Amino acid sequence: MTIVHVVLPGDVDDVTVPSGGNIYDRRACEGLPGVHETALPGAWPRPASTAGLAAALAASPDGEVVLLDGIVACGVPEVVVPQAKRLRLAVLVHLPLADETGLAPPDVTDLDARERETVQAVRAVIATSGWAANRLIEHHGLPPEKVHVVPPGTDPAPLAPGTDGVSHLLCVASLTPRKAQHLLVEALARVEGAWRCTLAGPVRRDAAYVERIRKLIRRHGLGERIDLAGPLTGRALENAYAAADLVVLPSLAETYGMVVTEALARGIPVLATDVAGIAETLGAAGIVVPPGDAAALADGLRSWFGDPVRRDALRGEARARRGMLAPWTETSRRLAAVLARL
Repeated sequence: MTIVHVVLPGDVDDVTVPSGGNIYDRRACEGLPGVHETALPGAWPRPASTAGLAAALAASPDGEVVLLDGIVACGVPEVVVPQAKRLRLAVLVHLPLADETGLAPPDVTDLDARERETVQAVRAVIATSGWAANRLIEHHGLPPEKVHVVPPGTDPAPLAPGTDGVSHLLCVASLTPRKAQHLLVEALARVEGAWRCTLAGPVRRDAAYVERIRKLIRRHGLGERIDLAGPLTGRALENAYAAADLVVLPSLAETYGMVVTEALARGIPVLATDVAGIAETLGAAGIVVPPGDAAALADGLRSWFGDPVRRDALRGEARARRGMLAPWTETSRRLAAVLARL
């Protein structure tokens, strides 16, 4: 394999809308040999025009290895499938399209069918966790040998000093219904104590949901305690992690949850919902609660605030996990190995 054509969403490098999928794309591709990139603007997976994708695939010579981000490829089988015999196509599925929350039932059915047609036609499907791979195999009827697990990597990071070891909470995620910050606000409203919480993440993806969060914060009188920090990258994000005593991930759906390993790389315990492979990734370094349940989140927070012995144990486990996290070079190596076999 000498050249890989990688097709990415147009916002892959937009610092105002950072996402785990975009970070994965960028970091994994940095380690691939001979990469040629095409970033395609559009409201994927339902763009106004597919002409850019059609042109990019048509321009690829016969037999070229093409890695497509699933958000670009999976909703448009009418463009991808006709090229599947001519090109060596692989699709990287960060999240199955139908797993996005807030979709109308007809959209769920349509996107699911489109994704199935796409992933059945290409030579390889890449998932970010064992849980995600098994779901794709079972749900779309794929041969197990066609689906490959390539987990995200993690950058080494200094231990986070935290604030007082207890009270400063950090949630790093786009403000969208799937990330369920509304449940975190509802949970915090039930918890006493001198806590503060930073919600760090893009606010452009769903303006109505962001306004819902703002109204919830006002309704509960938490404006002085919950900070909507917007998207944080670089030094600002590092500073947010450094100040965090506990990272909270209240998602309704994930396939991996890169925020978990980013927290563990800094020795920060995590309170997360039991979705996808989160519990497996987290191990004993955090608290896991059922998804979609503000009361369960509140109970998890009370457990954190009220039990210093448990806090110390969780911090110890988080620090122990730091040395077990694979680097991004391993992600690139595994991805390259999959593509070389197409």
